[in-house]
Amino acid sequence: MKVRQLFDPESSTYSYLLWNEKDKEAALIDSVKEQVEKDTILINELGLKLKYLLETHIHADHITGAGDLRKHFDAKVLVHKNSDSKCADQLLNNGDVIHLGSENIKVLYTPGHTNTDISYVIDSAVFTGDTLLIRGSGRTDFQSGNAGDAYDSITQKLFILSDSTLVYPGHDYNGFTVSTIGEEKQYNPRIGNGKTRKEYIEIMENMDLPRPKMIEQAVPKNLQCGLS
Repeated sequence: MKVRQLFDPESSTYSYLLWNEKDKEAALIDSVKEQVEKDTILINELGLKLKYLLETHIHADHITGAGDLRKHFDAKVLVHKNSDSKCADQLLNNGDVIHLGSENIKVLYTPGHTNTDISYVIDSAVFTGDTLLIRGSGRTDFQSGNAGDAYDSITQKLFILSDSTLVYPGHDYNGFTVSTIGEEKQYNPRIGNGKTRKEYIEIMENMDLPRPKMIEQAVPKNLQCGLS
């Protein structure tokens, strides 16, 4: 599976273009509305057939470009079933498999940041959205977040992957682009190096972060695939 990491500087969001090199079938994870034109050009330049627009969760900090890209490429929008999104073409469950030609993307339900969070797994990498960040993790203090659920998702579903598995997060605010499961198990200050569930919950409950500035417009629009 080929992977191309894309970036939206306004929201510090990473999007990921995945494709099967043989069949040219592609999926785009966590598109951003402001980057739709750029993404469209790239997909066409690479000669790809965009089949799926995958969301790791219902975002509060940017508006998805999935609806616009679906119109252009006749692709399908996929999001977790807890979103109850009426615009999605398919609502996903833990263990579902998405096919790109002869290659597969496995769905892991990893709630905690919200109750709609999904991680997507391929042979060599996992796309963790906001569940697991590089040397951090997604906040759990709003929008159905739960710190205990986040701890369980990370330690019981992500940290059991091979240590060499590449970790591609949904955001980064410090200039990092990729990590590994082994690194995060050892060096992640919130949950690595044997942190207990109680310790993690205490850390997350004392973060005192400002409310996302786009949450009021982003969440309802993202439930409509980014369309009005």
